[in-house]
Amino acid sequence: MAAQAVLSRDAEEFLSYLAVERGRAPASISAYRRDIAAYERFLYEQGVSLTKADVGLVESYIALLSSSRRPTSTARALAAVRGLHRFCVDERGATRDPTEGVSTPKIPQAIPKALSEDQVELLLSAVIGDDARALRDRAILETLYATGMRISELAGLRLGDLDLQKGMAVAYGKGSKERLVPIGRFALAALEAWLGAGGRPLLAPARWARRGDAEAVFISTRGAKMSRQAVWQVVRKAAVKVKLEDRVSPHVLRHSCATHLLEHGADIRVVQELLGHATITTTQVYTRVSPELLRRVYEKAHPRALVARK
Repeated sequence: MAAQAVLSRDAEEFLSYLAVERGRAPASISAYRRDIAAYERFLYEQGVSLTKADVGLVESYIALLSSSRRPTSTARALAAVRGLHRFCVDERGATRDPTEGVSTPKIPQAIPKALSEDQVELLLSAVIGDDARALRDRAILETLYATGMRISELAGLRLGDLDLQKGMAVAYGKGSKERLVPIGRFALAALEAWLGAGGRPLLAPARWARRGDAEAVFISTRGAKMSRQAVWQVVRKAAVKVKLEDRVSPHVLRHSCATHLLEHGADIRVVQELLGHATITTTQVYTRVSPELLRRVYEKAHPRALVARK
């Protein structure tokens, strides 16, 4: 294992602030640490301390990154550098922020590749049988599409997070932020079947290896809590079975859930809350998925949209 980079005291304080006060996830903290370590190494090679960095130096660093990294990676690195310098101004007594005025690299807007409703139906019908494993896999697919959960969120579901009577679940998103999500009737029926006598109890061991396994909603055939990778393999296996493997990614059912909600008239802020997006901007990408929807809504709403063309 590579030795962890030694950061300045200001940088360590910044990372601590992100973890403790901002509730950033460990993976995010690790990414920030790598980006800041690379930046401080660059400053060291230039013979400049963190507090002495100026706009020109930051721009030179971003230009250097841009020559070898993708725009998304460069933008993330700049966000880490910008956050560090702003923290130094706000909390550490620095007199200026050298990242002010530094432009963020333009990132091509990726459009989520949602499945059509027919393709989702095909995927959800891929699991056949009523044995415990089939009941589990069907519940996984139905719940992912019904709730828009991330695969990691579904893998982390505990029995206490489900209220099947009310048709609700608690999902724990990035930074351990929790949110309530509704469960549709098909997913609810699939979960009830999985948690019933013919499902999960048949895979449960006589003695649980770990407490987390006993509390997990979805367990493996060996009686252990399913990992994110194991849940993804369930989705992948179903996709291969119905020849949709080229259309499926770990987030495909989440994308499809959001897209179909919006296409059927859901308010974008409701979809934002459902998916656990921190800002509406993240959710807005789904409004660009379906040109057909834009045309349909426009023709229905605009008073002169349906005037006959000559």
